[in-house]
Amino acid sequence: MTDQLPTRWQRIRKKLHDKYRLVIMNDSTFERKLSFRLTRLNVFVAVGAVAIVLVIGTTFIIAYTPLREYIPGYGDVNLQKEIFQLTLRTDSMERDIAAKNKYILNLRYIIEGKTIPGNDSDKPSDTVVNKYKDLDFTISKEDSELRNEFENGGQYNLTFSDQSSAAGTINSFFFFPPIKGILTSGFNPKTGHFAVDIVTKKNEAVKATLDGTVILACWTLETGYIIAIQHQSNIISVYKHNSVLLKKEGEYVKVGDPIAIVGESGELSTGPHLHFELWYNGRPVNPKDYMSF
Repeated sequence: MTDQLPTRWQRIRKKLHDKYRLVIMNDSTFERKLSFRLTRLNVFVAVGAVAIVLVIGTTFIIAYTPLREYIPGYGDVNLQKEIFQLTLRTDSMERDIAAKNKYILNLRYIIEGKTIPGNDSDKPSDTVVNKYKDLDFTISKEDSELRNEFENGGQYNLTFSDQSSAAGTINSFFFFPPIKGILTSGFNPKTGHFAVDIVTKKNEAVKATLDGTVILACWTLETGYIIAIQHQSNIISVYKHNSVLLKKEGEYVKVGDPIAIVGESGELSTGPHLHFELWYNGRPVNPKDYMSF
């Protein structure tokens, strides 16, 4: 066995180093075109080198190029990012839809003269109640003196009182006229005209008649750009046929703030004017009874 082992390896080595000639000839004329001298070892080395290059090239393509998206089992490199962005947009749309539905529901309750139901989520939790249940609300002497000084100091000021402390009726409010102009069409419930039409200068700013929150800011085919504001004591003011809206839904406006620009948008408009409606407890009222234009 010890004499045969070296002889076997010598034969394998000899076969690996035996030289061969690869000749490429013309089949018709037997003319020699190309000739290569090869050994089995050279062929094995060349094939192995080509295989290594193919493996490295394939690995590079899969790891560093977008072509890997077409290989089964590999997804888009930006897929996770796009899913995250879509999730955020979906959450934002759900919040916006919920807010709009709440505005529409509140508006419906106001128009129908119903009380807006409270939200249980706004109620303080038991933890909050227990945390502040031991607070002392007894009015001190210093507090009473400060209250008297403030009330006596402002009783002769030429300013309106806080509307939140009013009696709660529409007559207790001081309405600011949305625009100054000529009244062309008055309040007439019999004909379905629950508003007054006021003609004024071109590009005149429409102002909020009271403090409140914008509950509607949109465009319709008949009345063009509309903006509606919810005020205290179930009062709603509506402004139609505007050319531009300056406020969005959900914004809080102060009395006299510009909210739109006078226009003639909508099919029912016959010229630049403001269609102004005033609603109280779900019923239309004549704006002329509470302000002068």
